[in-house]
Amino acid sequence: MCDATGCRAPDIPGPGGSRRRRLWELPARCHCPVVGVCLPLAALPRLLRKVMDVPAGADDYALHVRCVNECGQRNPLSELLQRELDQRSQLAVRRFAAAKSSEAVAALWAEAVARGDIAAALWAALTHPRCDEALTERLYREVHMLQHQAGAAVRADAERLQARAAQAAAAMRELAALQARQRRLQDERAAEVERLQVQAMRLRAELIGRDSLLASLRAELEQLRTSAPDLASRADLARRLADTTERNRELARRLSEQAWTETRRRPAEAASAPIPAEPPVAAAAEPDAPPLGDKAVLCVGGRDSAVTVYRELVERHGGRFVHHDGGREDGSRQLDAVLGAADLVICQTGCISHNAYWLVKNHCKRTGKPCVYLERSGSRSFAQALAAAAADAS
Repeated sequence: MCDATGCRAPDIPGPGGSRRRRLWELPARCHCPVVGVCLPLAALPRLLRKVMDVPAGADDYALHVRCVNECGQRNPLSELLQRELDQRSQLAVRRFAAAKSSEAVAALWAEAVARGDIAAALWAALTHPRCDEALTERLYREVHMLQHQAGAAVRADAERLQARAAQAAAAMRELAALQARQRRLQDERAAEVERLQVQAMRLRAELIGRDSLLASLRAELEQLRTSAPDLASRADLARRLADTTERNRELARRLSEQAWTETRRRPAEAASAPIPAEPPVAAAAEPDAPPLGDKAVLCVGGRDSAVTVYRELVERHGGRFVHHDGGREDGSRQLDAVLGAADLVICQTGCISHNAYWLVKNHCKRTGKPCVYLERSGSRSFAQALAAAAADAS
């Protein structure tokens, strides 16, 4: 509130009757809260300039004191302030007009304070015809304390604002750090994307080159298949023949090792005696056997101990020896493969399985391939069969 030297003016008793009191009719102590609470500070310079000169550089307090001093009597400024206050508080004035007693005015004032609508309610209550001296004093005291509370609230708000400003500054710093980190991550991601794009382009180029090479190889393979329709079967037969030859060599090696082991186990006198050799029947049959001319001779069955003798007979006549055990260890798929690669077939029926016998017979009958069937597995019988088969083939 203003002091006695600045804002106080002689008290004027409130009017009676039903007419609302004017600003200059209010007690002087009420002019300060009315001007300070019911009018915003920004409106004071505008209102003062309409009726008088305002000194340059006058602060808000000086303007407030000037207005309060002019409110003590009716003059152009007090009338202008009256009209301004009525216009700003017209809704509250209409609401307070329904009050018919000071108690009703006090009740409306209490409701306005609870709502926080103090400025317009203060003007409407002080100028109400039923606002007596006691209510005027009450309003004056309550507004005085509300101003103190408002000051404390402003200070608290200022402190909270300062704390919020500090928090905002910290948040801004954190935000700047997060934005910098985000930019760094975006740069890293852009570099990674670029690297992956380069890698994808390189892989795409390699894939195109590989597809081109594959297409070229497919065209070349198709050309080879067209020029040699039986190329696949011949290659498969050659592979099977190579596998069979290698197996036969392994069997011959094991047979030789077994024979050498058996020889060491014999008594010393039997080991020193000459081992009777099989009659050189093959030699007797050799003059009658024409040369084989590098033909593949397939021997199906026979004793393992005689395979070496069979091989020597075939190779002596210029042929290539191929052996199949007739189903004891070698499977039917191998037999089918070596049958297809053989030129001559010698089948020892007493040493093969029933299934192998029918495979040989059906294959030779279907293909017209020369085949000799032996009931015994001796070297003499093999030599005679070889000579007969060679003669049929020639």
